[in-house]
Amino acid sequence: MKFHTIPLSLYIHIPWCIKKCPYCDFNSHAAQGALPEKAYIDQLLRDLETQLPYVQNRAIHSIFIGGGTPSLFSPEAYVDLFARLRTYLTISDDIEMTIEANPGTTEAARFTGYFDAGINRVSLGVQSFQNDKLKALGRIHDANQAQNAFIQARKAGFEKINIDLMFGLPNQTRDDALFDLQTACDLSPNHLSWYQLTLEPNTFFHRFPPILPDDDGRFEIQQAGQALLHKNNFEQYEISAYGKNGFQSQHNLNYWLFGDYLGIGAGAHAKLTDLKTLQIRRRWNTKHPKQYLSADNNPLFESKVIEVKELPLEFMMNALRLREAIPIALFEARTGLPFSVIEKQMQLAARTEFLMFDNNNFQVTQKGYLFLNELLEIFL
Repeated sequence: MKFHTIPLSLYIHIPWCIKKCPYCDFNSHAAQGALPEKAYIDQLLRDLETQLPYVQNRAIHSIFIGGGTPSLFSPEAYVDLFARLRTYLTISDDIEMTIEANPGTTEAARFTGYFDAGINRVSLGVQSFQNDKLKALGRIHDANQAQNAFIQARKAGFEKINIDLMFGLPNQTRDDALFDLQTACDLSPNHLSWYQLTLEPNTFFHRFPPILPDDDGRFEIQQAGQALLHKNNFEQYEISAYGKNGFQSQHNLNYWLFGDYLGIGAGAHAKLTDLKTLQIRRRWNTKHPKQYLSADNNPLFESKVIEVKELPLEFMMNALRLREAIPIALFEARTGLPFSVIEKQMQLAARTEFLMFDNNNFQVTQKGYLFLNELLEIFL
C-alpha cells in the first residue's frame, strides 16, 4: 500500500437545537437554557489534541460547522474558536468555511458577525418555502423567515450560500415541490441541496409515519425537479447536490472523494490516514453533549482501523455518488490499493451498464444512478 498526499478537512459539530424535528436522525439535542459556549469550545480543543498525530503537517482543506444548529452559538464564540484552532492547525484565510444556519435563529447582525469571523459560506436549512409543509416538518420558521434569512446573509457579504430543501414531504404534490425549487432559484443561490425525506429509525416520523408520496409520485417529483433545476442553470454533481456556475461544496467533495477529515464535537466522526503506518482509521465521539463535556481532559470516543478488504467498498460508497468521472489513480492514491483489486467488479458493473470505465477513469451511468444500491452490491 502506498498513499499520496490526502486532503484534510475539519468538521465541527454543535449538537444543540431549539427543538428536535420529527424527521431528524442527526445528533441534535433540544437546548435547555443558556448554551455552554466557552466550556464546549474548551472541550473542542481538547478533542482536537487527541487527533493531532494524524495531521502530519497537512494544511486544512475546508471547515464545516454542522449540527444541531450552529447558528445558536454567537459570532464571538467562533472568533475565539478559530483563533485557538490556528495555534494547532494551518488554516489559510481563503479556504471554504461553512456554517449551517436555520431561519428563525439568525438575524442580520449575527450573519454579519459570522462573516467578520472569517466564515465565507452559509448553508440554510430551509426545507420548504410553504408554511403548511414547514409545520408538518416541525420547523420553527415560516416561509417569510426563510426568504429573509437568505436576503440577510447576502447583505452580510456571503456570496456562497446553499439552500437545503427536501422533497417527498407529507402530502406533497409535484407542483408543491416545484414551487419550493423555483422559489429557491429566484433567490439566486449558487448551490442547492435537494434531499428526499426518509423515515429514519429512532425518529418521531418512524414511529408515527405521515402520509408521503408513493414511489411513482416521488419519481415524478424528482424528474420534474431536476428538469427545473437544469433550466435554472444548476448542474447536478452528486445525488442531492446542485451547483451553479461550477460552484461545488469543497468540503463535501472531500468526503465523496475519500479524503481525510478531523471531527470534533459531540457525536462528530473522523476519517484519518496515518501516513506512517499506512492505516486508515475511523473514530466517533460520544453523542450526548453532557457526556462529551463531562469527559474532562479525555474526550470519549471509539475508533477502528478500516480493514484492507473493506477499503474498496468504503471508497465506492462515496465516489459513486458523484456525476463526474473518477480517475483510477485517485482510487489507488486514497486507498493505497492497486486498481486490479476491483477490476473484475468494474467489468461486471460495465456489463450491466451501471458504469463506464477505461484505462484512466470510471463514471456512473444514468442507469447506475437509478440503481445505485445494486451497483454498490457489486463491490461488497
